[in-house]
Amino acid sequence: MDNYFIDNNTQNTVEIEDISENLDTKYNKKNRSRVAVNDELEIVQTGFANAVAEGFPLSENEKLDMINSAEHAFGMFLDALKCDWRNDPNSMDTPRRVAKAYVNDLWSGRYTAMSEITSFPSDGYDGIIIERDIPLTSMCSHHHQVIGGLVHIGYVAGEGGQVIGLSKLNRIVELFGRRGAIQEQLTTAIHNAVDKVCEDNKGVIVTIVANHNCVSCRGVKHQGASMVTTKASGVFRDNNNLARKEFFDSIKIS
Repeated sequence: MDNYFIDNNTQNTVEIEDISENLDTKYNKKNRSRVAVNDELEIVQTGFANAVAEGFPLSENEKLDMINSAEHAFGMFLDALKCDWRNDPNSMDTPRRVAKAYVNDLWSGRYTAMSEITSFPSDGYDGIIIERDIPLTSMCSHHHQVIGGLVHIGYVAGEGGQVIGLSKLNRIVELFGRRGAIQEQLTTAIHNAVDKVCEDNKGVIVTIVANHNCVSCRGVKHQGASMVTTKASGVFRDNNNLARKEFFDSIKIS
């Protein structure tokens, strides 16, 4: 009888497993909201460097085929640059290394789907929720140089609104960051994703502070310059709003 208990109201013997399943189903329907991020939150034309690839999400076999094709193409690219990579012990594996890096890491947000994000009731909390200093690794769509920096996200749940697990904000940053990117559009994409997932919120704000290798290693070659972009909505939109001030005070950006 380890998996059963007696209902004192009805004196019926009930399986514990059945009750937990029913409670879980009831809880999910009443309190949780699931968003299939990749289906609902893409705002850029499929195939662009800062969007998902055609056929997204790719299977592991499709990714392997892509790596093989990209390896061959990058070898031709090195040939065009008169690099004898086939005989150079430091470069002979470079085409495959680069292909794998793009598919599995640098551009993984274009090929690999993110799991559904589950949001939960705010249970009456009406203050600001802030996660700051989220690491960002992305890539400039223009020169394919690294964009590295930090993302700060804040939102205010509405009455009866939804909040999400803290790590899900990091996952949203990874999804949109691991692609070719324009920082302005990336800021908007992250903002819109949080706005969609945190249903009935009172406002969302996203700030990105990032360094661009395309500035530091080519062209003007200025080290240390950083770009700051902010996308705000709702209570964060007004410069005189206390919520906006609290957010920027928290992340120490004026």
